[in-house]
Amino acid sequence: MSKQSALKQSSAHDVHEVEDIETHEEPNLKGTFAAVMFIGVFIVVSWIGVYALYMYR
Repeated sequence: MSKQSALKQSSAHDVHEVEDIETHEEPNLKGTFAAVMFIGVFIVVSWIGVYALYMYR
């Protein structure tokens, strides 16, 4: 295989990858964000509860 034909194949492959990236749609992550926020709130409330128990005893 000559260098020119290898270059042509890699260039064509790179263009195809760019087209795939441009038309790629991002997944909907609203549910993931809500779950992470819920877990974060749960952790914060747990720490506040433990601190409150410590202070009142």
